[in-house]
Amino acid sequence: MTAPRRRVQVAVVGAGPAGLVLANVLHRAGVSVEIRERSSRSEVEQQARAGLIEHRVVEYLREHGLADRLLAEGGRHEWCEFACLGERIRIPYGDLSGGAGHWVYPQQFLVRDLIASFEQSGGAVRFDCPVLEVDTSGPRPLVRCPDDVLEAEYVVGCDGPRSTVARAFPADAAGAVERRYPYDWLTVLAEVDRSVDGIRYALHEAGFAGMMPRTPRLARFYLQVPPEADLADWTEARIREQLSLRLQLAAGDPEPGAVTEVGMLRLRGRVREHVRAGRLLLAGDAAHVLTPSGAKGLNLAVADVADLADTLLRCHREGGGEGDEEALAGYDRRRHQAAWRTQEFSDRLLDLLHLPPGDAAESAFGLRLRRERVALLAAPGPEGEAFARTYGGAGHLRPGQVPAP
Repeated sequence: MTAPRRRVQVAVVGAGPAGLVLANVLHRAGVSVEIRERSSRSEVEQQARAGLIEHRVVEYLREHGLADRLLAEGGRHEWCEFACLGERIRIPYGDLSGGAGHWVYPQQFLVRDLIASFEQSGGAVRFDCPVLEVDTSGPRPLVRCPDDVLEAEYVVGCDGPRSTVARAFPADAAGAVERRYPYDWLTVLAEVDRSVDGIRYALHEAGFAGMMPRTPRLARFYLQVPPEADLADWTEARIREQLSLRLQLAAGDPEPGAVTEVGMLRLRGRVREHVRAGRLLLAGDAAHVLTPSGAKGLNLAVADVADLADTLLRCHREGGGEGDEEALAGYDRRRHQAAWRTQEFSDRLLDLLHLPPGDAAESAFGLRLRRERVALLAAPGPEGEAFARTYGGAGHLRPGQVPAP
């Protein structure tokens, strides 16, 4: 039996933050859009990942009526601190950037809000609906699913690093550049006895550690481990011992309690050479993979779809022809540039957080150098202001703009 075929203007593959923001904005502008998601609704709505949302992203969501709960229940953060050699150096990035701070709001909460908003406005997300193939052999791409086919003017892949949409790119547009970092991060979600007031990065001879706020009683922790380390070697007792050592916890600091989730993050950076091939487009992790350093993954993904929404609305208004080609080519150029600028910031922060291999004397020298670098970032001046603007996400999400380097 032939699967029924339906026509839409935009087919979105993937119901993460990128796909859901794009679908909401296009749908409210009168564009017919449908989402296909391979995972169940429960899996999508419970997946705990990012939690720090940049100033410019929040402003974009607010502008489109997608930030009500975030603003009511999220927490505002405008400083981070670095622990190094017994000192804590606070960087007031909100002040240094002119007011660009983060909102702390777990990704799964944002995803639930975006799904609810899309459904309330008449949109529909098909969960448990994997895309089997994106067929580009005809005049319009076809999104083939187990029980239906979408014929779309444009197909947008927001479906992660192993994107089905990206697999449909021709060979001459499918290249990517990738880096495998010489360390990994153990990721820990744990209860805390009091709220985490700000982000802490700890530089230590035993390895980097991080503490990030999530909810009043939950925090995200990171521990540097050797590449390809075995998760089974990290007991809860060992995790607590290393967090206490590296974070240099003192009286009054939040104490990690019951561990609710442990994972291993293999640190990679990846940028596709093209995020557009004909009527196929990519955004978010399908276009680029970032480490958690600097909390840029979700934020760059929303920046992608803010640009893409404007691009597709321009194509919709102008109705095809050379204008469409120019607009789509512009999206490809801008997101490639933005991805590399963001990768550079993330890579620079990783270099600050991790000591190169060496003996005790080299570690001591490296820690002192890093303490001085952090002190420069914490002080008024060009270094501190540039870091603060990029870190907090100063500015607005408009096509052609990228974070300040």
